Amino acid sequence: MSPTTHAAATFHSNDVSKQFIAGQWRDGAAGSTKQDLNPYDDAVVAEFALASEADLDEAYRAAADAQKEWAAVAPAKRAAVLRRAAELLEERRAEIVDWLVKESGSTVIKANIEVSLAVGITQEAASFPTRVHGTIHPSNTPDREMRVYRKPIGVVGVISPWNFPLHLSQRSVAPALALGNAVVIKPASDTPVTGGTLIARIFEEAGLPVGVLSVVVGAGSEIGDAFVKHPVPRLISFTGSTPVGKQVGANAVSGDHIKKVALELGGNAPVVVLDDADLDAAVEQSVTGGYLHSGQICMSVQRVIVDEKVYDEFLPKYEGAVKSLKFGDPREEGVLVGPVVNDQQLETIKKKIASAEADGARALVSGEIEGRVVPPFLWVDAEPDMEIARDEIFGPMTVVLKARDEAHALELANDHEFGLSSAVFTQDLDRGLRFADGLAAGMSFINEMTVQDEAHVAFGGARNSGLGRFNGEWAIEEFTTAHTIGVKRLG
Repeated sequence: MSPTTHAAATFHSNDVSKQFIAGQWRDGAAGSTKQDLNPYDDAVVAEFALASEADLDEAYRAAADAQKEWAAVAPAKRAAVLRRAAELLEERRAEIVDWLVKESGSTVIKANIEVSLAVGITQEAASFPTRVHGTIHPSNTPDREMRVYRKPIGVVGVISPWNFPLHLSQRSVAPALALGNAVVIKPASDTPVTGGTLIARIFEEAGLPVGVLSVVVGAGSEIGDAFVKHPVPRLISFTGSTPVGKQVGANAVSGDHIKKVALELGGNAPVVVLDDADLDAAVEQSVTGGYLHSGQICMSVQRVIVDEKVYDEFLPKYEGAVKSLKFGDPREEGVLVGPVVNDQQLETIKKKIASAEADGARALVSGEIEGRVVPPFLWVDAEPDMEIARDEIFGPMTVVLKARDEAHALELANDHEFGLSSAVFTQDLDRGLRFADGLAAGMSFINEMTVQDEAHVAFGGARNSGLGRFNGEWAIEEFTTAHTIGVKRLG
């Protein structure tokens, strides 16, 4: 097959519109192409010749071949590669921000946050090679000791989403590499550069050996199931929606080659405003957490649950703050709400708006959709069982619910299938801690928004928001495996 020609897309003067497989930059062999579009103006930012199942197999086989040698590299040398990657991410910040804006519709505010998060997890991962350790245990058998070694899990398959493509790829890639694993990335089709090939260029320049990292850009229908079921990877790290995550998990354990999964899935984050809350702080944090990146964050504030004693004081403040939000061109300074990522997402949001109206909710703040820019919506007069309150919306809208008291607020906060992030506002920190302890979530915050992520602290959800934990020592456990060896002394 003759090579497919497509629009060049560069990062630091290097092409990032090709597959990166076994150290080679080349076109995919699927026989089809996909244009990578700017969600704001539909400009073509890249075009990929898509990967085939054969390309995927080559990437995984190369990773398996390269992994053992990479794991044997001295910890200091692996750490040096990670430190250099972190430096490059920071050095190229302006160019990366530009890519995030034009490929994912990120505002400049959000894009800078994302780069900082990616730098942070890469710096944290650089410490992992010397932090991983085993343990020695006594045995009930005389003259025996039991040793538990921590080893790389092997090859890790990373499936990343389009909303925070750089960070949510790097959150798995950097720890996995630091701990001696090899990695194959399948980035979201809407963000193949920022979720995949840009990262490959960073690590290539940082000195990562050939074959340890590959990126396959392909259609889910072509390589999606094969990516998970392939015999080589021992762990699939997936970030995305709960329905797709369930399918990934099913594929990982149902085939001939059972493997571990790490799943960071959907959310429906509640913010609870108790009767002694600092209302101005609650408003500011809820607005930022609800509308940043057009609400396209798994941790986005979706439900604001307010004690009825302060509801009438809170609501006008919140309405005014939402109305003041700047939306539109993501390149413009101060814009918090830019375009949603694609037409499918836009249609989903339109259906959510229609459903809310049909159910009897009232849009206290709304506006006309222009292109893929959905203006901020604020819903009131909603019931907890309405779709607008129960589902993950992934759009620039929140709903305010009234609680009778603290107990009812906790009931409302936990009355859904998800359990990723949550928050409570109160000026009594002991009260806040007690309330947070009762929240059915992997993460809870007191007097802060729900959108939080620190590289050294456990990140993950409960219930239908996922399995496993990222960051810090939790990532070390996630991306390694335990090998027990009994040692018996004779004579």
